[in-house]
Amino acid sequence: MMHLTTEQKAKMGAELAMKRQEHKDLDASINALLATNCQDAMMLQRLKKKKLAIKDRIIYLEQFVLPDIIA
Repeated sequence: MMHLTTEQKAKMGAELAMKRQEHKDLDASINALLATNCQDAMMLQRLKKKKLAIKDRIIYLEQFVLPDIIA
């Protein structure tokens, strides 16, 4: 695993927090659309795809920011 400076870890930590919030917000949006019986399947698919991409980024960032917990 590559070694990060304190500044790099701080930046990745901030991005991780932002991505977690973005993931949570997308989840709420998806649930709200589903609750209203939204028939826009394309929109739901796009939101779910974006949510999955954010989750992948979260996992990547966690490997650097929280290596002791994940390992």
